Amino acid sequence: MDEAVVKFYRRLLRTDFLHAGSIENPTIFLDSVGERVQICSQAGNNFIHLYIKLRENSIENIKYLCTCDPTANVAVEILCSLALGKSIADVARLTPEDFYTVLGSPSEDLAKKAKGLLELIRMGLKRHLESRVSVSEKAG
Repeated sequence: MDEAVVKFYRRLLRTDFLHAGSIENPTIFLDSVGERVQICSQAGNNFIHLYIKLRENSIENIKYLCTCDPTANVAVEILCSLALGKSIADVARLTPEDFYTVLGSPSEDLAKKAKGLLELIRMGLKRHLESRVSVSEKAG
């Protein structure tokens, strides 16, 4: 594991994982297993659940529950910190390089986790936007 990831993870252990938890009645709920997006390591019953609360077109709150390896925990915490308060369009433009900026170092393993998380969140945001268009078409 990359030294920067280890340091970040140790800091999370001390600060109680700021974005861990769930949101009651989220606007968007995503399950990495159900979406078939591999983020966590293969061993066991690992998963990431993302809970997203939108207000208009911005992420008002984002939380997660997971049973994953430390690198995935670091990646999902970074994702939440990057997405919180941002517009859907801004979140859709996030890249693994944005994760490196928060981490303070490039990390190949973190990049893999970041790509999976970005794929997962983009799926959810796209579905949400499509469902809004579908509802407005039916109403019109």
